[in-house]
Order: sequence, then C-alpha cells, then structure tokens
Amino acid sequence: MGQCVETPRQCVETPRQCVETLRWHVYSQQYCFTVASLSIHMASRSGTAVFEILAVFLVVYAIQFVTAFAGLVGLLFVLTPPVTESPWTAITSVYAHGGPSHLLSNAVALVLFGWPVARATTRVRFHLFFLATGSLAGISQILVSDWLTILPVVGTTPSVGVIGASGGVFALLGYLLASNRLSSSVAGSIDVPAGVSALVFVVVAAVLTWATASPGAALIAHFTGLLLGLLAGWVNLLADSHPQRDAQAAV
Repeated sequence: MGQCVETPRQCVETPRQCVETLRWHVYSQQYCFTVASLSIHMASRSGTAVFEILAVFLVVYAIQFVTAFAGLVGLLFVLTPPVTESPWTAITSVYAHGGPSHLLSNAVALVLFGWPVARATTRVRFHLFFLATGSLAGISQILVSDWLTILPVVGTTPSVGVIGASGGVFALLGYLLASNRLSSSVAGSIDVPAGVSALVFVVVAAVLTWATASPGAALIAHFTGLLLGLLAGWVNLLADSHPQRDAQAAV
C-alpha cells in the first residue's frame, strides 16, 4: 500500500500488483476492525457488572453503618410510604440491606442468577435492568400492600418500609428462567397465545414466591420482580446484536 501511495507511476506500470496490494490492505483493515469490535463486545458482555453491583452493596452498607449514628438510614435508604415523600429511596433502597445476613444472601443470589444474564448482555443494560426492576418491585410492595388493606379477607397490613435488592435479584432469576435456550426451544415449538403465556408467568411467579417465602420478606416485591423478569426474558429484552455480524455486513 505504501508503494502505491508513494509511487503512483509504478501502479500504472503494474496495475495488477497494485490492485492486489490494495486488496490485501483493505482485508487487513477489515480484520483489525472485526477483532477490535469483538474485543469491545466481549468486554461489554462480561460478568463485570455483577462485581460492580457487589461493590456498590458494600459501599452503601458502609454508608449505612456511618449514617446510623445520626439516625439517617431511614431517610436515605428505606423506601417508605408515601413513595413521593423521599423519591430517591426508590433507587438507594435497591442497594441497601437490613443486616449482614441480608446482604450476604442477596450477594450470593446475585452471583448465581446474575452472572449468566450479565454474560449475555451489556453492562449498561444489566445495570439498568437490575435497578429498574428492583425499584419497581419496591414501589409495588408499598402500593399493593396498602391497597390490599382495603380487602378485609386478605388480612394484610401496610408496609412500613422496604429495603434490599431482592426485587432485582428475583427479576434476574425470572429472566434466566424465561430466556434460556431450553425455555426458548419449548416456547418456539408450542403455539401458545400471549394471554396464556402471561397467565403461566403469573402462576410461576406466585409459586416461586411462596416457595421462597421467609419471615419478614417483602413477598409482593419478590413476586413483582420475578414476574417482570419472566416477561423480560420471554421477549429477550436484554439481547443485543452481535458486532461480528455488523462488521461482516459493512464488508
């Protein structure tokens, strides 16, 4: 390629050699572009996001420990009714925890359920999905439990506050269940109406929520997170296009 640029007269005299040289240069540039794209793609589809969230857990828990002396934990990290009174807690409560055992259980579940999902999507999408589902799950715990108090048969009491990443973790579990290859193959081989599929997801979410229930757990948040994850996995919400295909299309 250097000879073609520096001595254009030689290209005129030996056009075939110059064309071959130009073709080799173009192919090498396309190869470098493809390798670079794949490297970026592999880096963005790593499990780094899981470790980043774990780091946020630890940092937030340390801040909770410090602010507890000033009595600010509830104001800064606990989502309480009405949700519009301290709207920032819809975000901060997702990364806060009620104690070491609470933190440890959510951290283990995050690694188990989040690692495969993080490997199949980008860091940005993983973070946004975890935060959005966790926030919605917490808000649903506050609102739905308040609404259920109107029904005397249910016998529920309003939630005084929500804290923890369980909603986002259950969403990752739901996404993992609905988006894996086995589930996709079964769903693709059976023609099921969308309404029936949604009903199945509701039932599955209810059963798994009941099966994993424990004293003091925010069951409505668990159910909401799991249902959101199942629906998101059903439509492969976190799937992204492969850059190798984009590079080949550009060629």
